[in-house]
Amino acid sequence: MLETSRLLIKPLSYHQLIKYAKCDNSLEEELNLKISPRTISPELMEAIHQTFLPQLKKRPSGHLFSTLWTAISKTEQKMVGDLCIVDEPNAKGEIEIGYGTYATFEGQGYMTEVVTGIVTIVRPNGYIVSQKSFC
Repeated sequence: MLETSRLLIKPLSYHQLIKYAKCDNSLEEELNLKISPRTISPELMEAIHQTFLPQLKKRPSGHLFSTLWTAISKTEQKMVGDLCIVDEPNAKGEIEIGYGTYATFEGQGYMTEVVTGIVTIVRPNGYIVSQKSFC
């Protein structure tokens, strides 16, 4: 888990990712968070079911490149957005990230904080980050 001045950025486990995909507030309940409206894009839903869940099933302890990370506002106790590392690094050490803010929280700088946080994890390992906004 990462922590910034305003956020907790948490990688989701296999079972948490299943709850996330249901969009029925069961994940928020498990994490003791307040409910905030969110929707899942078709692209993200496909990534969850065809990439993240199968990879997490193989590696139950989690992996940097195999799950969705949720951003939680420490003051509001709500999920405000998500980030994912799209795949394993390529031959040049480049990784692609996808991210998105829930509509209610747009324009508040949360994703800048999330991206900065994830870079602090991957850069020391020699990875280069490119961005794609689809999560």
